[in-house]
Amino acid sequence: MDSTELRRIQQPLKAEYRENAAAALVTLAASSTLGDGVSCTVATGQALVRAGLHPATGGDGMLACSGDMLLQALAACAGVTLSAVSTALGVPVNSGRIDVEGDLDFRGTLGVDRDAPVGFREIRVSFGLDTAASDDELAKVVALTERYCVVLQSLAGPVTVNATRLPTP
Repeated sequence: MDSTELRRIQQPLKAEYRENAAAALVTLAASSTLGDGVSCTVATGQALVRAGLHPATGGDGMLACSGDMLLQALAACAGVTLSAVSTALGVPVNSGRIDVEGDLDFRGTLGVDRDAPVGFREIRVSFGLDTAASDDELAKVVALTERYCVVLQSLAGPVTVNATRLPTP
C-alpha cells in the first residue's frame, strides 16, 4: 500500500469523524473464560490463547503470560502505527523490528512486599528500521508513531479502568 491508497481509504473515515465525532467512538472488547487450574482462555479473533501464570509466579511457562501479552500488544500496535505513519508520510521502510521490554517486580503481584508495585515499573520500546530515510525523517516517523499508537498512549497516560462484577449466570 502506498500513501495515495492509504489516504483514499482513510479520507472518508476522517471526513465522517470530523462531521460526526460520535461515529469515531468505537468500543473494543475482549473476554476470557476460566480454565483448568490457574488459567483462562482468551479469544483473539484469530485463535484462542490459553493464559496462565508466569514462571516467576509459579507457572510452568507452557501458557501465555498476560504481561507478555501486554508487551506483545504494544509491539503490534507500534508496528502497525509505524507502518501507517511511514506510508502516509511517503517515507519508505524496507524492513523493521520493534522490540518491547518491560520490568516487573513480582514481589508486588505475589503480595510479598506491600511497597513493591504491582505492574510494570518501566517499559522500553526500540525501533530498528532498514531505510534510506534521513535522521530527521526517521525522528518524525518515530515521534508520530509514539503519538498515535493507541496501546502506547493508553499505557503512558491516565486511563480510567472500572472493574465490576457481572451478574451470576
